[in-house]
Amino acid sequence: MKRVLLLVLFCFFYYPSFADDTKSKAETGATVQSNLSKELQNGKLKAQTICSACHGMNGVAASGGNSVIVPNITAQHKDYLMQKLTDYKSGKIQHAQMSVIAGMLSEQDIENVSEWYSRIKIKIFDPNLVLAKPSN
Repeated sequence: MKRVLLLVLFCFFYYPSFADDTKSKAETGATVQSNLSKELQNGKLKAQTICSACHGMNGVAASGGNSVIVPNITAQHKDYLMQKLTDYKSGKIQHAQMSVIAGMLSEQDIENVSEWYSRIKIKIFDPNLVLAKPSN
């Protein structure tokens, strides 16, 4: 019994991450504001107020808006998103809605929103993959 107690104490004091593993997913996810950097908090807020009506909070197009195609921007590279938003803002790329939207964003807003959408992770499922056993 003493050995078990000593082992537990050893693990607790020498492996501090052992205690952190008890946190639930709700305490560690992006839904908890305190878990996000200031840049991500600002990007998330800007995405909620400006971008999510068409692109959704997760970067998946939520509506068609007034255009034929609203692209999914989930997990795009930050530099790519920043360049596109900058090009819309400057007028290098002309688009009825995006030129106006990008014009409302500061350079810092563009960086923060791009950071938010670039951090979204996706899982790819191959429907042609034959599984021996269904996964849970």
